[in-house]
Amino acid sequence: MINEEMNIADRVWKWGKQTYIMGILNVTPDSFSDGGKYFDPASALKHAVQMAEEGADIIDVGGEATRPGFAVPISADEEIKRIIPIIQRLSKEIELPISIDTYKAKTAEIAVEAGAHMINDIWGLKKDPEMADAVASCKVPVCIMHNRANTEYENLMEDILSELGESIELAIKAGVKDENIILDPGIGFGKTWEQNLTVMRNLDMLKKLGYPILLGASRKNFIGKTLELEINDRLEGTLAVTSIGIMKGADIVRVHDVLQNTRAAVMTDRIVR
Repeated sequence: MINEEMNIADRVWKWGKQTYIMGILNVTPDSFSDGGKYFDPASALKHAVQMAEEGADIIDVGGEATRPGFAVPISADEEIKRIIPIIQRLSKEIELPISIDTYKAKTAEIAVEAGAHMINDIWGLKKDPEMADAVASCKVPVCIMHNRANTEYENLMEDILSELGESIELAIKAGVKDENIILDPGIGFGKTWEQNLTVMRNLDMLKKLGYPILLGASRKNFIGKTLELEINDRLEGTLAVTSIGIMKGADIVRVHDVLQNTRAAVMTDRIVR
């Protein structure tokens, strides 16, 4: 790994020492799992406090649903309208770092100004041509996720590594520091459910790139397809993925069910670390 630790807000995250838990806070009416539940600022804050109590290390706030093939894109202005009141309240009322889940430069910049400490871009800095410069100017860590508009690969893992490498190059050229980069294989994005299983099986290959790995697989469709279960019945499958992901090198897991995944992560860490 290029860097063994990262500063997020006023906290030092030491890679390889433990798995960090990112709690999902979707302030959207249409997210695939919890759309509408935390659209109201009061309910969003209550849920964030709960996740903090259950073991979350960071809260990831998203204002736009991004489920491929189902989500309806929204403008940056609408996204900002949704997320800024939440980020402002969270930054004052909980002690955890806050991540903003967005691929839009304008949203990212305003969110950081409002109190966010990290940017989580599901399009790997490629969707918005101004995003890499925005991340560099914000001077906060960024999670770069692999994504693409199709599922036609010549060699799945090598293509993912190559395309993540392109995103890393965009970041570095814009002035993002190496120590501020995290990678995400993009489970559920630009991949069939069988390809998602292959990515999980080979997750440790991402370590070749030398950056910490974030795994976001909570309740996703490849778990539902494998187990033939609907969204709210995928906890056990998610816990299996969390544990295997840690064994394969994940440093952060992004999850809906914080308490259960924290317990699974602590147990797995005790065995493999």
